[in-house]
Amino acid sequence: MLKTKQTRCVTPASSGTLLTLLETLPDAIFFIDDAATTVYANASAQTITGATREDLCGKPLWRGAPHLVSTSLYQAVQKTKQTRAPIEVEYVSPVTRTWLHVQLSPAVGGLLLHVHEQREPLPRWETFVPDEHLADDVLKNLYVGVGCLTPEGILLEINEVPLADAQIRREEVIGQPFAQTPWWSFYPASQQQLRAAITRASRGETVRFETLVHPREGMDLHLEATITPHEEVDHHVEYLVYVGTDITERKRAEGATYALMDALPHRVWIARSDGSVTYHNQRLIDYLVMPLDQIQGDGWMVGVHPDDRPQVQEAWQAAIQTRGPYEVEHRLRDGISGAYRWFLARGVPQRNAQGTILHWFGTCTDIEDQKRIEEALHQSQERASALMNSNIIGINVIEGEQIVDANDTFLRMTGYTREDLRAGRINWRHMTPPEYLARTQQAHQELATQQSMTPYEKEYVCQDGSRLPVLVGGGVFQHHPLQAITFVLDNSARKELEQRKDDLINMASHELGTPLTAVKMQTQLVRKRLEKQSHHEAATALSRVEGPIKLLERLIGELLDVSRIQAGRLEYVRERVDLGSLLRDVTDTMHHFHPSHTIVVRETVQTSLIGDRDRLGQAFTNLLSNAITYSPDAETVEIDLSASEDAVTVRVRDHGLGILQEQRDKIFERFYRAPDLSQRAIPGLGMGLYIVAEIVKGHEGNITVDSEIGKGSTFTVTLPKRRDA
Repeated sequence: MLKTKQTRCVTPASSGTLLTLLETLPDAIFFIDDAATTVYANASAQTITGATREDLCGKPLWRGAPHLVSTSLYQAVQKTKQTRAPIEVEYVSPVTRTWLHVQLSPAVGGLLLHVHEQREPLPRWETFVPDEHLADDVLKNLYVGVGCLTPEGILLEINEVPLADAQIRREEVIGQPFAQTPWWSFYPASQQQLRAAITRASRGETVRFETLVHPREGMDLHLEATITPHEEVDHHVEYLVYVGTDITERKRAEGATYALMDALPHRVWIARSDGSVTYHNQRLIDYLVMPLDQIQGDGWMVGVHPDDRPQVQEAWQAAIQTRGPYEVEHRLRDGISGAYRWFLARGVPQRNAQGTILHWFGTCTDIEDQKRIEEALHQSQERASALMNSNIIGINVIEGEQIVDANDTFLRMTGYTREDLRAGRINWRHMTPPEYLARTQQAHQELATQQSMTPYEKEYVCQDGSRLPVLVGGGVFQHHPLQAITFVLDNSARKELEQRKDDLINMASHELGTPLTAVKMQTQLVRKRLEKQSHHEAATALSRVEGPIKLLERLIGELLDVSRIQAGRLEYVRERVDLGSLLRDVTDTMHHFHPSHTIVVRETVQTSLIGDRDRLGQAFTNLLSNAITYSPDAETVEIDLSASEDAVTVRVRDHGLGILQEQRDKIFERFYRAPDLSQRAIPGLGMGLYIVAEIVKGHEGNITVDSEIGKGSTFTVTLPKRRDA
């Protein structure tokens, strides 16, 4: 078991005659042990300190006798303990304001202190005063808190500034642990800061820190504290010098500044002159989602993309060395999503009147959108370059009717040379055949009004007089509205293929039409003979063949119509047509072939127009057939007929599968069929709606479609009324 050495207080009753003699001496006598604990204090010592024997004995000298405590005395005690040689020291009591002359003598188990109080110093005595002794007249005139501490943190001296702030007397704190004084003990965090700083300083380190203290009720002060160790020749720390500067006003100003910076939409930071970051505004903290203590210094660098860290550090070091502005682009990680965004970091040094850098003020500006635009522009430039160098697409730049620039592909397609281009011998109007001139002028008018043209088909007259089928599109340059760029695709292969396909369709429809007509006539003839001979069952079976024959006949008819449309040979009869009567006839026919559906006709007004009755009947038959085909689970198809003073409108509405938005412009194309959303096998070649659109166009009308998936489609046909010729 460990045994703790007990300090026994010496009293006159316990030591006999010698101590009685000491009690009669006019000077104060103290005996302290090796730990500086008072073991004995005579009556004069009690008088000079104003304390009882119980107040003095058993306590450290620094705590029990604050009237005597000074840095000079503390140093003398330490030196006597080390050298074991007598020392004398003279100084002014910080409490009584009288001169004290103290003789220190080593003794068994401790030191004997003989304290003599006098009015004037004794010049003939060599006093022990350290170079760093804090003269009282200097201390009370400083606007900072200055103190002297033992390496263990016991307060030896302190000036009036902190005492006045705390409204306490010096003797209340001298000899006490500095961390337990009123202004330090109120905030545990500040108290811990001070204790940690004293521990570091006692090892020989100068420590600086900022903290908050509470001298008295209603008063908080921000301090910038420095604790500096005083070392002997052998580097042993003798005592610590504490300086606390009041920076409350600066902190308030900084607080107002920081509040303003927290309200800014920008991300703001401040760094010391050495580059260590001390502040980030709330917007930057919220973005990084990092604790404040982790961000400070260079901790914020963990949020920088690893690939960007070297260039950030290089730019920062260069700015510090050159004392010039700091600017670099880098990516910062969003602490919430984990994604990186591009920022532009800028910093400028703030200097005092002498040109010394006090700190750096900087911002981080989000440039993610700008970087995306730059990247998109870069990619666009690369694409434009690839496009201009394309050997597939011809590109030319026009100004008015003149082609002022072109890529090699366009020149090769049309047979012109770059010399022709430089000489101004390429003109789009001169290259356009008469039959395409109106459509070309319409495209250029569209280009002027809408800044772009819908791609259209035409032919160019090449330099050698040959013709080249092309597909042309283009747009206006935003930075040069008088110029436009057009893209030209060689369409000859497609035209040749279409011509072959049209020739095949025309030939096939004619070749199929003749034998089909013969089959149809023979079937009808045999059926009639069987009926006359009362072979009704056979006649009925044969009649079922007539349905598929009629379907084939209709498909061949549509093929012929497509062929005529492509050749521009689809003719129309001009006659007055009662549209209501036509729709009823079409409906009756469709009822016969599709008894599963009910067709409801709503005719709000009787109306007629000039047109081709058979062709219009064909168009509405195709629309009804399409409505019935694509509403297999519905039972009703509706037709609405209405009219205005100038036009007639027919709406065919079904309650079927519906059409996807992106397919609505394509369903009127030749041979196009919308995907079957129900996964059912619906027959057809994709010609019906193409023929409908051409017939409506042939009557100078238009057709549109509205649809919703799963709820059906509505086809609207608008036809102009015509007066009798």
